[in-house]
Amino acid sequence: MNSEAPDATPRRTVLLAGAGSVAALATGCGADGDGGGGTTPGPTVSPTAGTTGPATTAPAVSPPAGATLARTSEIPVGGGTVFKEEKVVVTQPTQGDFKAFSAVCTHQGCTVSKVENGTIDCACHGSKFRIADGSVAAGPARRPLPAERISVSGDAITLT
Repeated sequence: MNSEAPDATPRRTVLLAGAGSVAALATGCGADGDGGGGTTPGPTVSPTAGTTGPATTAPAVSPPAGATLARTSEIPVGGGTVFKEEKVVVTQPTQGDFKAFSAVCTHQGCTVSKVENGTIDCACHGSKFRIADGSVAAGPARRPLPAERISVSGDAITLT
């Protein structure tokens, strides 16, 4: 004979319904606003080498030091170039003056899309940053783009 009350929901049904709700919530929260429809999870790493346990998301990786990004002739005076893979934007506000900034918008983490009319522009929500110092020219971002370190040797621009 069944020991459950006639109107009791079996435990298995409750667990399955709960798992479906969690999956639906996770799917709904995946969009990052860049039009791609979701985010790509970062690599996972074990919390401690040689142990078992849940994996954690690795922190954002900085661009590799020593990597040549471009030739000086490829960066327009009064403009710049976004290097999406390296998440760096290099600008040349005035002839021979090269600057580098993170290409990750400080508003919600989208990668900036272009450099135009003296600003580094994020297409996600319209933030604009000045090419000379990464400061905010137009919101919604409130914080400047962090500077990145580069060196110019001959005509090569290199991450340091």
